[in-house]
Amino acid sequence: SSITIAILKVLLILSIILSLYSISLILSGNNFTILAQQDVETTKYRNMVIDLGNGLTTKAQLTIPAVGEGPFPGVVIFPGSGGSSVLPPTSPYANMAKYLSDRGFAVLLYDKRGVGPNFTISDSNAWGNLTFNAMKQDAEKALSVLLQQPEVNATKKATLIGHSEGTNIPPRVAVDNPDKVANIVLMAPVAEKWIDLIYSQEVAYPVRYAESVLDKGHTGQLSVKEASGDPIFQELVGGNLTQLLLTQTNVTDNSNVTLPNQNNSTDDDDDLISIEDELKPALVRVYENDTSPTVSQLSAKCINIYGCPSYGKSFSALESVIGMIGNVSSSTGILILEGKNDSQLPLEQALLLQQKLTEVNHPDHLIITYPDLGHTFVPSNQWVTSHGQIEEYVLKDMFEWLTSPARGIH
Repeated sequence: SSITIAILKVLLILSIILSLYSISLILSGNNFTILAQQDVETTKYRNMVIDLGNGLTTKAQLTIPAVGEGPFPGVVIFPGSGGSSVLPPTSPYANMAKYLSDRGFAVLLYDKRGVGPNFTISDSNAWGNLTFNAMKQDAEKALSVLLQQPEVNATKKATLIGHSEGTNIPPRVAVDNPDKVANIVLMAPVAEKWIDLIYSQEVAYPVRYAESVLDKGHTGQLSVKEASGDPIFQELVGGNLTQLLLTQTNVTDNSNVTLPNQNNSTDDDDDLISIEDELKPALVRVYENDTSPTVSQLSAKCINIYGCPSYGKSFSALESVIGMIGNVSSSTGILILEGKNDSQLPLEQALLLQQKLTEVNHPDHLIITYPDLGHTFVPSNQWVTSHGQIEEYVLKDMFEWLTSPARGIH
């Protein structure tokens, strides 16, 4: 009947409305779920103080996965040179720690002894007398502290990650503590003796830039005016070519000294200096001051965040990493990461370590290189280092190596 048909139409319309309402609820529920998942805390942090002995302490932070069941494999990160804090919020090492903790690792960051926040030195005595042996002892203390934490799986041993100057530490700690170290990761590594690397950075590299970029006519000379206006060259020679040349003259009263670019002559030759006979000796003098400090320099108070004379002297006496890395246990994995545009520790350093590990038949080592990345693993040109957060694909390669089933880790 017509009444029955009308009732059926009403029921059909109600059914459609209810269906659409249900779909809306489902979609809304999914949206709420997605938002909730985005807001879930994936990493927890615990601030710590590490007792280094003899009344010294340093600040540290343990980064822990907030999801998943522990205990988690542990990691310690050893930064490059200088006295800047490795703790959040600006440190690229803090970003690395979070990346690894988001993926199941408990990561310990700690400041070098004497280091304070915001590029300051909190203890001039501790910093001024810092040596490599003290740094290694602090590293071993930090490793022990990490493995004592309830969130860390000590039976799995730990991974030690070093960057730049910090790559001196993991191989040596691994050799002396094979029962505590599962892997070492060497980012922009040191291979040769420190004193030879400083010569490359402070003398050979600026000279090469002068010869290949500034000396356009290949005359063996450069224009002081042009060189002083080149920001890359100025950075390579310490920020001030004029001061560098004045220092080389050993003149105490610089007001009476006339440099080539200060001369009133219109002759272009008056603006030129010899790369080999004038620039290089000036650079060598700076290098010698940095690597052979005097007794008075060693005893003087030092708060230079780039390092103090005692620091440099101890590194000058240090055996090369290439000379000892073959002693790392065959059960310890070794990953080498290197940017091909690294202007501070060039690719050759990483290749030397790779060659040595191959010669000693180390069974678990890998090198990964990155075109266009510099010393800090951000895009850089071949002459100077750019700064910023480490490219995520570098961290992804590190994580995948650490967790690779092919290596028998899991």
